[in-house]
Amino acid sequence: MTTHTFLLLFQLGISTAEAAPAHNGAAMPSHQSSKNRELNPEEATRFARLALACVQKEYPNKLGHTLNSDADVKPPRELTPAFYGCYDWHSSVHGHWLLARLARMFPEASFAVDARAALERSLTETNIRQEVSYLQAPGRASFERPYGLAWLLQLGLELREWAESGKSSFARQLSANLQPLEQAALERLKTWLPKLSHSVRSGEHSQTAFALGLAMDYARAAENPDFLTLLRTKARDFYSRDKTCPIAYEPSGEDFLSPCLAEADVMRRLLAPGDFAKWLRRFLPQISESKARPWLQPLKSTDPSDPKLAHIDGLNLSRAWMLDGIASGLPKGDPRVRILLRDVDAHRTAGLAAVTGEHYEGGHWLASFAVYLVTCRGIGEPAKQS
Repeated sequence: MTTHTFLLLFQLGISTAEAAPAHNGAAMPSHQSSKNRELNPEEATRFARLALACVQKEYPNKLGHTLNSDADVKPPRELTPAFYGCYDWHSSVHGHWLLARLARMFPEASFAVDARAALERSLTETNIRQEVSYLQAPGRASFERPYGLAWLLQLGLELREWAESGKSSFARQLSANLQPLEQAALERLKTWLPKLSHSVRSGEHSQTAFALGLAMDYARAAENPDFLTLLRTKARDFYSRDKTCPIAYEPSGEDFLSPCLAEADVMRRLLAPGDFAKWLRRFLPQISESKARPWLQPLKSTDPSDPKLAHIDGLNLSRAWMLDGIASGLPKGDPRVRILLRDVDAHRTAGLAAVTGEHYEGGHWLASFAVYLVTCRGIGEPAKQS
């Protein structure tokens, strides 16, 4: 499959400020991508269709379900009626996020009517009320923690920003409907994080760094200073003293997130560019122009029809946006920016080539990762090469 060339511009009536969260508390860096890329309506349609094919597709379904009694033996559509599709709860959540993001960016595209209808069908007051009841039931304190809950906050943020743009009463209603579940997810994370004594450095859903990054972007944009302070404190406690991350040990065979890169990507949200540059030099000294060959190579799944082995295709996408985020946090003129942007391009190309929908094991979630990458959701603007 050939990949389109992308320009990281927000078009069709949506500004960069509307579409993306703020950067870290420091001034935005002045880097500019060496290869501008555009998400065109045709490619957006392809990604949206993958999400539309799964958000109301109940089976196959992988439940992370705690049974409290016989009464809990129910089909997914009754247990979690908003987010029962896309194979698992968290994929359904970020599938809905994809639809909201692309319908907001491309309101006149051919898929937009279907995307809005799917969102309206899922995010009703009744469905969300049941989702809250499910989340808060006994024995479910760890349900979708932290990955799915962090994505739920991102969905809430996307709807809120869409609503606040003043262009969509539809988005205002859905944002209001989702609010009780958004608040429940927020309270769950606020209860858990103070008790979490060590970071989780896995390459899958339990990883702490990736969820902290999503949650920080939410807290900053939602103007929730108490939550943001908690997140920043935990990230500093977990990561500020780290050095020489063993990235050569990555990936594990089922990773879709990089433990080393995700940690660096969350730290650039905390530190001013100069401080981040020093921290990164200690943490990833492997990023060096003296290397004879690239320090980080894209990978390919050996079996994209296997739900765990397919994770490797998603790893290329998440590595690409994390590398871009790391580059965006460095000062103007830092020589590592050029190296990082080279690696962004290589991983972006490999990752997007795998978003085909040929196998449901990848088709139910890879498009969300692709959209997060190509719309620069976690950065606010692309990294720039000085």
